[in-house]
Amino acid sequence: MTVEHATNPAPRDPDTGVGVVISIDAMGGDRGPAVVVAGMAESAEKNPEIRFIVHGDESVLSGLIARRRSLAGRCDIRHAAGTVTMDDKPSQVLRKGEGTSMWSALESVKQGEAQVAVSCGNTGALMALSMMRLRKLPGVNRPAIACLWPSRNPQGFNIMLDVGADIRADAHDLLQYALMGASYARNGLGLERPRVGLLNVGTEEHKGRAELKQAHEMIEKAANGSFDYIGFVEGGDLPSARVDVIVTDGFTGNVALKTGEGTAKLVGDFLKDAFSNSIMSKFAAILAMTSLKRLQKRIDPRRVNGGIFLGLNGTVVKSHGSADATGVSAAIKLAFTLAQSGFQDRLAARVAQGTAAATAEGGA
Repeated sequence: MTVEHATNPAPRDPDTGVGVVISIDAMGGDRGPAVVVAGMAESAEKNPEIRFIVHGDESVLSGLIARRRSLAGRCDIRHAAGTVTMDDKPSQVLRKGEGTSMWSALESVKQGEAQVAVSCGNTGALMALSMMRLRKLPGVNRPAIACLWPSRNPQGFNIMLDVGADIRADAHDLLQYALMGASYARNGLGLERPRVGLLNVGTEEHKGRAELKQAHEMIEKAANGSFDYIGFVEGGDLPSARVDVIVTDGFTGNVALKTGEGTAKLVGDFLKDAFSNSIMSKFAAILAMTSLKRLQKRIDPRRVNGGIFLGLNGTVVKSHGSADATGVSAAIKLAFTLAQSGFQDRLAARVAQGTAAATAEGGA
């Protein structure tokens, strides 16, 4: 199968000729293209600079987009007949994925038509296709997925990586994660000097596996004024104000991420049950409504929707497969912020600088 491209060019601001163009895989995800288009419309209403290249079934997308006034004149639909499902194996998608909306969305970034790709689709397939179509940055061994973690920091979030791109990571991989995470913190969260920590079973220097001890030394030397390395951190530090970037391998990071999401849902359910237990508790809920809404907003996973694929020749944002319109809008907002900051070029420069330094030290 091949991707059918529309003849109209990537959408741009009619007045200035510029704008951030985001490539959207509209067919990925559990809730279908209607929710993806609704999320696009939410983002478009809030930001007139966003333009979209939308990939998927044109007969479906044209009707959905036409009903959204905020998307008028701001979308270029690229027909792609195929869809990558959540059950598809990455190896299968690599062989037969051409012609799918996911493939087409990444192709727009590869060709320079869009600055960022956003997809709610199969994570493994998206990473595999991203590596094949966009390729890794020079010097990057293993790309990483970075996520935002609610925290006590003023910015409201910490960054953790890797959270599932690859279950393995040696000392050099962890060093690269630290460099990429620090770059993401500067450009995505606006932190001039982010604090980086290495996740371990304890904060003492003698604890942990051999690769963690080696990475500890390498990250400490690489800090060099661009970020502060605070050493080992523990699981309890993930939501703390002690650190801004948490570095770990994909296996540990993914387990921590899923545990955190499950715990947030559990707390929400417990609160709901507690405040609906009796007439008095329902009355208390009414009195505490403002505070409860503030808490709900603070722990709402939709607000931090969007994992970033780091280490590729292009920026890819992975939205939760079950995301609603609010979640999709949050992923698009993150993509827009990174594109506007020139994140990809800065990340490539930072990785190159770190790789050169590590090579020089190894030679010495």
